[in-house]
Amino acid sequence: MKKIILLGYMGCGKSTIAQKLSGMISVPYVDLDEYIEKKEKMSIKQIFENHGEIHFRKLEHTYFLELLNNPDENIIGLGGGTPCYANNHELLIGDGVASIYLKASIDTLFNRLVSNKSKRPLIADKSEEEMKEFIAKHLFDRSFYYNHAQYKVNVDDKSIEETVNDILNLLA
Repeated sequence: MKKIILLGYMGCGKSTIAQKLSGMISVPYVDLDEYIEKKEKMSIKQIFENHGEIHFRKLEHTYFLELLNNPDENIIGLGGGTPCYANNHELLIGDGVASIYLKASIDTLFNRLVSNKSKRPLIADKSEEEMKEFIAKHLFDRSFYYNHAQYKVNVDDKSIEETVNDILNLLA
């Protein structure tokens, strides 16, 4: 196994699950957004503000390819929108790649995101009602891309350990 790719909507647990998985199987974890920030010496927010979303999506595609083409084993955590742009969903299948969609219900996502929405620019200014609607619409729009993942792991009502064990069983 060369690359394990975790994808899904914000709040589904990509970073948390990736860190736990990384520790258990001794494969380094790379968060794509953090990787972009390091390479560009700018926060994602600054990239959006200074150059716009299209520029960010181009960078995201370039750095995703860079990580995929790197010969080292890695767990790659994608941004919630990554699979939806620049045909990135086509990179979720292939030799040496195991892509896993961490699937969460609207209620699970809402409950996880509502308490720290200020840290999430896409939902920071939304009321709870608007937020639920926003998540539902976004999930609907993105499900086509997310479902290109080779594996789907439901995270609803599961602990971090249970989710990681589900992934380990898939990869065994």
